[in-house]
Amino acid sequence: MRRDLVADVRLYLVTGASDTTRDYAAFLAAVIEAGVGMVQLREKGLTDKKLIAVARVFAEACRDNGALFIVNDRIDVALLSGADGAHLGQDDAQPDAVRRIVGSDFIIGLSTHTPEQVDAANKTSADYIGVGPIHETPTKPGRPAVGLDLVRYAARAAQKPFFAIGGIDRSNAASVIDAGAQSISVLRAISGAADPAAATRELLAAMTRVVR
Repeated sequence: MRRDLVADVRLYLVTGASDTTRDYAAFLAAVIEAGVGMVQLREKGLTDKKLIAVARVFAEACRDNGALFIVNDRIDVALLSGADGAHLGQDDAQPDAVRRIVGSDFIIGLSTHTPEQVDAANKTSADYIGVGPIHETPTKPGRPAVGLDLVRYAARAAQKPFFAIGGIDRSNAASVIDAGAQSISVLRAISGAADPAAATRELLAAMTRVVR
């Protein structure tokens, strides 16, 4: 099942699609080859028609290159585009309600920001959780950083695969792994890099350097 593949993902890319000059199929092929195992399309500035069209490009590129594809928030867009799943926030529909609609072979992710939310996520049908933001990040304005303590808590308490997220890059990835994360999620560290494939490889290399 697709849901079982999430546990093998170490690097999860979250990216928008508003840069009209970027060839997203080529971009995704390059970063997936370099080691990205799952891709999330997070894009709030497009019409539904355009978002579905972009999501279909992402779905095809991920499928062709061997990565999982997730749509942020929009269950309808995920289903219409052939995505592998959707990622939910704390204010979105509850995972168990979504599961009843999408069936058993659909990946559901859930953001968590506190120990209580990690504990609550354990009791849902979500397949993985996001833990963060670890550091302050402009992609989540107004959301305070939770720091590495929440990673340490999730490493002890999470009963599902979890991805540390928020301001993680090659300079601090090792400290996140040292705190107990097995996997990380990034946006700007890859999408904003001059050479996204090289940035992907550098992140994975940094994740193997454990801080003592």
